[in-house]
Amino acid sequence: MTGPLTTSPCAGVAAGTAFLSGSGPVVDFGPGAVARIPDHLAAQGARRVLVVTDAGLRAAGVVDAVTAPVAAAGLAVEVYDAVRGNPSVEVVEQGAEHARALGLDAVLALGGGSSLDAAKGIALLAPSPGARADGSGATPATGLPVVAVPTTAGTGAETNGFGVLEDAATRQKVYCGDASVVPRVALLDPELTYGLPASATAATGVDALVHGLESLASRGRDPMSEAFAAEAVRRAWTWLPVAVADGSDPRARAEMLVAAHLAGQALTRSGLGLVHGLAHALSLHTGAIHGLALAAVLPEVVGWSLDADPAGWGRAAEAAGLPAASALPDALAGVVDATGTRVTVADLHAGPDLYEPLARTALADPVSRNAPRHPTSADELVSLLGRC
Repeated sequence: MTGPLTTSPCAGVAAGTAFLSGSGPVVDFGPGAVARIPDHLAAQGARRVLVVTDAGLRAAGVVDAVTAPVAAAGLAVEVYDAVRGNPSVEVVEQGAEHARALGLDAVLALGGGSSLDAAKGIALLAPSPGARADGSGATPATGLPVVAVPTTAGTGAETNGFGVLEDAATRQKVYCGDASVVPRVALLDPELTYGLPASATAATGVDALVHGLESLASRGRDPMSEAFAAEAVRRAWTWLPVAVADGSDPRARAEMLVAAHLAGQALTRSGLGLVHGLAHALSLHTGAIHGLALAAVLPEVVGWSLDADPAGWGRAAEAAGLPAASALPDALAGVVDATGTRVTVADLHAGPDLYEPLARTALADPVSRNAPRHPTSADELVSLLGRC
């Protein structure tokens, strides 16, 4: 199973440096775009569709609002709403078995990053009974076509064909995916994000911002990922505080949805870094909300790694409208303050006794390998966590 497409590690991109850019989804953006979902599914030859989502969206009526036109167009619709935050390999495997048993032929991913990640795993495993979400078992065949409809401006999971899942047995994040389940269409309707509470807007928006920032300093970056990431940072830096303060602001909601998508396009090409490695570890060990886990370590990790890649962090500072890379840590502390996401690792129930397990989990996470500065030991990360 494949993860994000990356190039060779580099401190910068010189003229003539080779890079490979994969294809992505067709993007359908705009208020009211949900009305076009039946057309997009029909274009994929869908007749029996599995909607992968969460129980909260179903209870709020969002699922019915999206699936009603699909059913009216004559497509059979089955809803699988067992996804929770930080989706597990078990949920994905159960969803795939459900889709297989019913003979479903397409997946409509509806929700935040958890639902989209789970949907891609389900789409991959459904045609292949012997395949497992952790990469063991049979090699998956071509997955079912996916149409992705994000309802948060955060993960950018609609841009790529891999999902981040939790394996409770090993206390690790696993990356489940394949090029065949890159969403055929990413449908970005800002109206679906209007009802998102301020706290969720902030947490998911911080994720989008960090995707852009880490992509600009990633060892796997290339000219295309830098372009996507810089624009994502520029938009998120301006519009995230507005969206948190006024969730009904149509411009802020639209800008953040685009920012999240651009950041997803960037990370798919570049990979991420240690902020995500530590945040993944916090979520695994404490159940912390991903965006809050990022916010807890963001200023300190960026400050700790500035000297390792002045050019990359300089691009990030420029995109944020800052005078120099050295201004980033304090400015990022201001962003988490302004969005109400300022927390410490202690606030997330990670005391000193947990620092070493967190450090070892982060070091084992593949995303940490793209960080501009690598810890020399777990002890170095333990020391860093003590300042977060």
